[in-house]
Amino acid sequence: MLPDVEIARQARLRPIKEIAAGLGLEEDEILPYGPHMAKVKLEVCQRLKDEPDGKLILVTAITPTRFGEGKTLTTVGLGQALGRLGKRSLICIREPSLGPVFGIKGGAAGGGNSQVVPMENINLHFTGDMHAITSAHNLLSALADASIHFNNPLNFDVNRMTWPRAVDMNDRVLRNIVVGLGGRLTGVPREDRWVITAASEVMAILCLAESIADLKERLGRIVVGYTYDEKPIFARDLAAADSMALLLRDAINPNLVQTLEHTPALIHGGPFGNIAHGTNSLLADYLALKLGDYVVTECGFGSDLGAEKFMNIVARQGDLCVSVTVVVATIRALKVHGGVDERDLEGMRTENLEALNEGFANLAKHVENMQKYKVPVVVAINRFASDTDAEVELLGSLIDTIGVKWAVHTAFVDGGEGAVDLAQLVVDIADTHHPCQSPLYDLDRPIEEKVDTIAKEIYGAAVTVFDKQAKKSIARLEANGFGHLPVCIAKTQSSISDNPARKGVPSGYKFLVRDAYVSNGAGFVVVIAGQINQMPGLGRVPAAVNMKLSDDGVVEGLA
Repeated sequence: MLPDVEIARQARLRPIKEIAAGLGLEEDEILPYGPHMAKVKLEVCQRLKDEPDGKLILVTAITPTRFGEGKTLTTVGLGQALGRLGKRSLICIREPSLGPVFGIKGGAAGGGNSQVVPMENINLHFTGDMHAITSAHNLLSALADASIHFNNPLNFDVNRMTWPRAVDMNDRVLRNIVVGLGGRLTGVPREDRWVITAASEVMAILCLAESIADLKERLGRIVVGYTYDEKPIFARDLAAADSMALLLRDAINPNLVQTLEHTPALIHGGPFGNIAHGTNSLLADYLALKLGDYVVTECGFGSDLGAEKFMNIVARQGDLCVSVTVVVATIRALKVHGGVDERDLEGMRTENLEALNEGFANLAKHVENMQKYKVPVVVAINRFASDTDAEVELLGSLIDTIGVKWAVHTAFVDGGEGAVDLAQLVVDIADTHHPCQSPLYDLDRPIEEKVDTIAKEIYGAAVTVFDKQAKKSIARLEANGFGHLPVCIAKTQSSISDNPARKGVPSGYKFLVRDAYVSNGAGFVVVIAGQINQMPGLGRVPAAVNMKLSDDGVVEGLA
């Protein structure tokens, strides 16, 4: 097959106004960004508020290898397949971050014949949302430091500044820095840090806000730092909320594009599932549920990350009801969990029934995790060309033993047609009435108990260990009235546990919590586990080194 970028480049796209009209949107309800992209105005949500909601289908996955297992691909392929069944469907996914695009993964718009397009625009700047979020974040950073510089009227303790700076790029040297060097006119010297834009609280707020008024209120609630007597200082104390909202006034509107088969797609917000809450915006989901009969929404990484946060944070805040959860699995990844080295590409492609049988436990654990929320689960086997019939047959028989339905799809090669069986299975289950999902924990429980519940129930830990700094931070959060919030655990995506080296289904281990802080505007407490950090670094051979712009302006190497 052609590279993804070539497939996307050769696609015949419909004008975005035509896609919008097919959804019942008026021409003055969209803001076009060229012929094939547009923003949908928030007023549409108000106009459609009394319309019935469609069925919400949540897509998650097993523990991935470093190459990803085709979760976005499956989301797009499933949305296209629903259209082939004559269903009014939309997909909702996150916006790509430039960090991973130029890092190890490359493009993040699906793949093969199941992509959202225009692929190059979506991966490179898109409608500018990431830059708006970055600018709003750093405006607050600048306002805080200006206040400290000019006599510090809010009594900031410079050793307890919690608001970092942000940039949408993998840059490890920015993880811990010193600012304010160079003399009195350049500010007060202090330690600082940077996070990637996807981990910014401004990103989380944009993805959880339900209106401009809600956006401004949430921005004002951001905790920037603490006083010398350990009282929180909020963004509203710096009169920052309105100026930050000005920078986000266009970014808050969901982005409308299409798939290769012209299925409407809303792409809005881009928090990572390992270091943030990992789902696209509530506004995109709200809008899609009013415009479509079936909405396929994706969350980051596995059931232990984006899906857990969707169920316990996003769906709870947004009052969303999931009809079906789809767990994406690949045979190559399950072989890795069964002992094959993920650096051994040939070994991942070679038939190995023993490793597959051993690695199946990882899929079974992710299915079990999603069943804890009382929602029907379907397994989608994303089949690769190297998968043998014997491997597919074995995996199907293993799935049968845990009592859930499954389907093989070939959406990469065959587009929507390759996922029709999966789509029919999802429709059959979604059309059967089910009660809404149940959260895993009650909000009135102490922070440590919430974390311990997730660690034991979802991660399979034997015990949760809170180090000295974590205990101190959590005590301060609860003393300042933040103990009622849900928790958003930042941990590795490469293992169900807090250690990326633990493959399969780790058990009997200690889950280590290093620190915690509040994202008060987003409405959750961030808990740092293991050795995860919120500023990724580039690998030895980043994807960027294979990307080029030809002399006539053609993008090359964006896969």
